[in-house]
Amino acid sequence: MRFGTAGLRGRVGPGADEMNVEVVGRTTAALAQWLLSHGHRGATVVVGRDARHGSAEFFATTVTELGAAGFDVVALDSPLPTPVLAFTTRELGAAAGVMITASHNPPADNGYKVYLDGGAQLIPPADAEIEELVDADAAPPPDPAPTAPHPDPRATAAPDRYLARIATRLGTRHSSVRIALTPMHGVGGDLALRALAAAGFADVVVVDEQFAPDPDFPTVAFPNPEEPGASDLLLALAQRRGADIAIALDPDADRCAVGAVVDGRWRMLTGDETGALLGSAVLAEADPGVEPSVEPLVASTIVSGSMLAEIAAAAGARHVRTLTGFKWLVRAGDGLRYAYEEAIGHCVDPDAVRDKDGISAAVALAILAHDRVAAGGGLGDALDDLFIHHGVHRTGQVAIRAERLSDIADTMARLRATPPTTLAGVAVDMSDHATRSDELRTDAVAFTGSSDGARIRLVARPSGTEPKLKFYLEVALTPTDLDHLRAHKDRADTVLDQLRDEAGQLAGGGS
Repeated sequence: MRFGTAGLRGRVGPGADEMNVEVVGRTTAALAQWLLSHGHRGATVVVGRDARHGSAEFFATTVTELGAAGFDVVALDSPLPTPVLAFTTRELGAAAGVMITASHNPPADNGYKVYLDGGAQLIPPADAEIEELVDADAAPPPDPAPTAPHPDPRATAAPDRYLARIATRLGTRHSSVRIALTPMHGVGGDLALRALAAAGFADVVVVDEQFAPDPDFPTVAFPNPEEPGASDLLLALAQRRGADIAIALDPDADRCAVGAVVDGRWRMLTGDETGALLGSAVLAEADPGVEPSVEPLVASTIVSGSMLAEIAAAAGARHVRTLTGFKWLVRAGDGLRYAYEEAIGHCVDPDAVRDKDGISAAVALAILAHDRVAAGGGLGDALDDLFIHHGVHRTGQVAIRAERLSDIADTMARLRATPPTTLAGVAVDMSDHATRSDELRTDAVAFTGSSDGARIRLVARPSGTEPKLKFYLEVALTPTDLDHLRAHKDRADTVLDQLRDEAGQLAGGGS
């Protein structure tokens, strides 16, 4: 097991390459050694968990190991969303936080996510140093007797303090907007309802079949709002009940997907479309407390769409691209106001949660829907406004699940050795991120080109959380007016479909 984009993740089962009590114990012992060697003896460490198979046992092992090593452990004993752990780690000034979760992975998986001082996720070189400590420990870790967490007001107050921060940051209005909501069998349902109610949204209908936590995720093939079909029950509920907005959280509620009526039909927005809407709203509001001398900053990743950069430039703000993962996004620079990645992750309050946060994003999206409905429209109209000012941007993804990791490596090697020279009829150049000398060096290749007012981009990158090779696609057209918007959308969709087909061919060995 190795730390990937978001910690350790793998199937629950025996052996050093799967998630089990021994792997969790060894990892926690190594984390404890690392913290001690960096001057954190006796420091506070926060531990949380979701409701997946194995989470309770892995949580107990982590709490026990850290307690035996002399740390002041704040154990969030009930299953809670990952953002509550990230918030509490930062708020308490803890030396570290550990969240037992596999987020949106399949039911058989679990994981171990580490946050360091300041509440941001683990990054190099700390991850490699902890892995070296795990490898150096040839004997099984000590087996201290399990200890039940003592009642701790810091732990019991954590959800309320997290919700209070959302209310302080995003405010309250009395709204008649109707929201359809699903936590997708995860742990975010109750807190999302409380957060929305505190913000003034009382009319919320939920997907009953998906509301209670269930580690088997019985209604979805994969518990990921991005997967085809995963949000079908939500969209059907929204249409049936006349909702203004549909919101899907992933199982640990750190990601948020939104559905709306777009061009006359209900559909889920892409992460890039949602990122553009939220980023535009954040940059249009009053600065929540950043020093006036610091120019506002928004951030997205190398595989995200380009519209946020254009929105930022028009607003006189800075935009930065980072590597994939919120461990990089929240470290984008001073003055950070908003960050997102196309995989439906959004950070609307980086001062409080230095990670993606699906619940605060849900509240922010509900507010955006409220404002648009009050003006006689909806989120689809808000998206059209952005297209008119910044050009139609369409993005998509082709994900190829692999049985063997070597298959992914072979495909990446082939793309580098024999790169395509045209995509969707446009001549493209290749940029190999593996050869860069700056902070964007990673195992990814990008192909970009432009022709006749259209820019296209295809990025190929191995997933950091699942055995997948992902192709990230974008088509961007020049700005237009309302009369020509439909034609621009149709053209962008046609080119994007061509890119999807060609990405599949590239994955299969075609050229």
